[in-house]
Amino acid sequence: MPPADDRSLWRRVGAAGWLTERALRSADGDVMLETLAHRSSLGGALERLRGRSVLIATRDQLPAALALIELDGVARRLVLATPDLPAEHLAYVTETAEIEAVVTDGPLPEVVTSRVSTTVMGTTVLEAPRARSVGSEWILLTSGTTGPPKMVVHTLASLTDPITPGGPVGAPAVWSTFYDIRRYGGLQIFLRAMVGGGSLVLSSATEATGDFLTRAGGSGVTHISGTPSHWRRALMSPSARAIGPRYVRLSGEIADQAVLDRLRDGYPHASLGHAFASTEAGVAFEVDDGRAGFPAARIGQPGSVELTIVDDSLRIRSGRTATRYLGAGAPPLRDADGFVDTGDMVERRGDRYYFVGRRDGIINVGGLKVHPEEVEAVINAHPRVRVSVVRTRRSPITGALVVADVMPSEEADAAGAAATTLELEVLQRCRESLARHKVPAAITVVPSLAMTAGGKLVRARA
Repeated sequence: MPPADDRSLWRRVGAAGWLTERALRSADGDVMLETLAHRSSLGGALERLRGRSVLIATRDQLPAALALIELDGVARRLVLATPDLPAEHLAYVTETAEIEAVVTDGPLPEVVTSRVSTTVMGTTVLEAPRARSVGSEWILLTSGTTGPPKMVVHTLASLTDPITPGGPVGAPAVWSTFYDIRRYGGLQIFLRAMVGGGSLVLSSATEATGDFLTRAGGSGVTHISGTPSHWRRALMSPSARAIGPRYVRLSGEIADQAVLDRLRDGYPHASLGHAFASTEAGVAFEVDDGRAGFPAARIGQPGSVELTIVDDSLRIRSGRTATRYLGAGAPPLRDADGFVDTGDMVERRGDRYYFVGRRDGIINVGGLKVHPEEVEAVINAHPRVRVSVVRTRRSPITGALVVADVMPSEEADAAGAAATTLELEVLQRCRESLARHKVPAAITVVPSLAMTAGGKLVRARA
């Protein structure tokens, strides 16, 4: 049975009410939340995990979700590992987070078993427990770097600060997300469902997009989120019509006007919002007017979340910010004024700011800067383009060139004369809308574009 700690996630799940009607639903089966009031998914191991640093390293999301509900307020530290974490990074995480126990649904790599020694009810633990802490630390791993991930320390309070407390007024929401709940974006949806009084339909890495949408529709999903790349892929599927959500949310990548317009056309009866959040800074704001970017009036506005811009980079200060990075020698998470530098670059146009790209993703063309996302927004606005990715190609003259891969809206456009025509049309659009150094030197129509495990476009360099 979960802990009887008023600050714990389990207590907040119960406070939201209606446990008999709420469930965690996965491709392999469902668990009614009421079940956790009578027996533990961890069996007799739950008490043995009290006060320990626990690594949650499951292949599937359902056992990870159950472990989070049960172990918050019991374990001193909860470390969320994604299934795609390389073994050498898992070794770093195990050492840095002082892992004493592992919740797993499969074999453990040797880098973990060499540190933990006893297996109980599917949970591997060390012999000597640590004293219980006042509250559990939630450790999330950053992505997008080539080296070991940064380990970001949150609390349940910082993670749930953006969530309106209290149970549902009407029927409980049925949430779902394309994200994995062990990443910040997916974890937010998991917590919104659990704390807000709803159920949650989990995705699966092995499940085709169409099958997931069909399953989500069959479960009556009302609220669903994903990255713009997730949504572009979903809208290509005939099963996009299997869901009829009341609320559609985007986050994780820049939401350009093209994808917002396509979602509005696809789900005309849904409220549409795109949120800005990062693992370190937490949820900063949500935009619900159907337009890309965000109102300039938000900058410098007092409130629980404060935004400022320094050298064109968005900075955030709020109670939703993580506590620190974990590990000896880790850099400070905030600046001297308590702001987190997100590294996301913005540009003001009229009464609105627009995201133009990441500071570390700039392409340098002969000393002139190009944000790939800015070029992609122009290309994606073409009516026959589904999505594009802009990347760099080495040049002996300018050091780098801008090139673009374009995925058409229709498969027929990917072949022969249709592809050539689309390439020329896109090139002309770029010439009309962009400075000369930002215009792609080459445009290639491709049948598909790769996505990362986190639902973002892969930006390989040539």
